[in-house]
Amino acid sequence: MSLAETLDPVTRPPAEPPSRPPLWKAWLISARPQTLTACAAPVVVGSALAAAGPGYRPELAVVALLAAGGIQIGTNFVNDAADAATGADDGERIGPPRAVAQGWLSARAVWIGAALSFGLALALGGVLIAACGWPLLVIGLSSIAAGYAYTAGPFPLAYLGLGDLFVVLFFGGVATLGTYYVHTGHAAWPVALAGLGLGLLATGILVANNLRDRLGDARANKRTLVVRFGERFGRWEYALCLVIPFAILPLPPLLSAGGWGWLLPLLILPWALSSARAVLQRRAPGDAGSGDYRVDGADLIPRLVEAARLQLVYSLLLGLGVVL
Repeated sequence: MSLAETLDPVTRPPAEPPSRPPLWKAWLISARPQTLTACAAPVVVGSALAAAGPGYRPELAVVALLAAGGIQIGTNFVNDAADAATGADDGERIGPPRAVAQGWLSARAVWIGAALSFGLALALGGVLIAACGWPLLVIGLSSIAAGYAYTAGPFPLAYLGLGDLFVVLFFGGVATLGTYYVHTGHAAWPVALAGLGLGLLATGILVANNLRDRLGDARANKRTLVVRFGERFGRWEYALCLVIPFAILPLPPLLSAGGWGWLLPLLILPWALSSARAVLQRRAPGDAGSGDYRVDGADLIPRLVEAARLQLVYSLLLGLGVVL
């Protein structure tokens, strides 16, 4: 599974294969539009930080948001096709049905969809490159390459346990700093720190997903950090990913750059602590046995949705705080 899958509404694996949806809906399922909040959050914060100064350009903020969405959807298509090929999306997985694995779309069609999505993102990036220079080309190409390499290629990041680092970098620092650079033409340490917080929150979504799917991932030889180091490690990783972003907010570089508005997201710290505590206190029996609700990870589904919502609200509050 990938970060993209964590926003999907999931219950338990159906007893029978789901019925074939209309073609348009199969494409929608593969594109996973509900995941777009994860890529929108750093664009929102990067634009808001730029709007606090003189360099804000609203038209470029819209282009950056659309380009980020194209990369996200392209990554989702790659994930759909690649995980079906490796068997990670088998009949025993807990997550929602996948278009290629179910035979609703051919792998070839979805690969073409990925190429078109990445191509659209690159075309939109051309507008940003023309306005801001060659650094945006580097950011765009590296983001597309990472989106492909997350679950495809000879060394797929998610299968090597590097998915967490990928999410921190690209859903955090790269996207936030890149958006800020679009407006201002330079980078800044406070923006990098804000991006780190957003990247950690996005990684929290991924960790909850990996905790849920650790048995299926192990069967598919998908060596996520949770598979490598165990559930206890994953619970603590989830908690730290949710709490550290709030510890970043009072740091002097942020307060000196944006004032007390940086602290507005602290309003939802109790929410983050509650979610972290729920996962830390989770009591699941050993991985032996079959079909146990606590073992198969379905009880973690509320944490997936909660972590995604937490990241979105955090980004909106941070953007509002620095602008006001």
